[in-house]
Amino acid sequence: MTQLILASASASRSALLTGAGLSHTKIPAHLDEDAIKDECLARGHSPKSVALKLAEAKALHVSTRNHGLVLGGDQVLQLENDLISKSHDLDEARALLRRMSGKIHYLHAGMALAENGQIVWSNVETAEMTVRPLSDEFIDTYLAQTGDKILSSVGCYQLESEGVHLFEAIRGDYFTVLGLPLLPLLAQLRNLKVITA
Repeated sequence: MTQLILASASASRSALLTGAGLSHTKIPAHLDEDAIKDECLARGHSPKSVALKLAEAKALHVSTRNHGLVLGGDQVLQLENDLISKSHDLDEARALLRRMSGKIHYLHAGMALAENGQIVWSNVETAEMTVRPLSDEFIDTYLAQTGDKILSSVGCYQLESEGVHLFEAIRGDYFTVLGLPLLPLLAQLRNLKVITA
């Protein structure tokens, strides 16, 4: 069987693969993601395209150094016309949550498979996230409960835990929200005969 390599240190992506019965090795791609994002934006790429380019860059980076089928994944958050980066501290998180309050934002989750330094497949899926109006009191309580761990998530939430309280509606696939759209990935792994059809 082809060895599957996850080009990421993401615990949630790894857990999703494990939950789906896909054994894999984690080899994080150490790249300057901000530089790639800035270059994409300077060239006029859409937020969806930025997510895809980041996923492809990770997959290629690890694939050129390792044998096996490498999965790169990345997710970007689009709020209005801005791409949102991770908050550096709880004050930034508080400001972001106030900005997202009562608005829709989009999560674009890109994936790419590479082998022998070549992209063999890529895909991007989008989830539409409607944040309910949030009071300052709620935001303060939420941040006190979640603490610094929330800073590892670009939108300052994890849907699988307390973050679910931020939303009044979600359109899109649950796995896309978590950063790894499993259904198209599994379909492609079947096409490539990595897993049984």
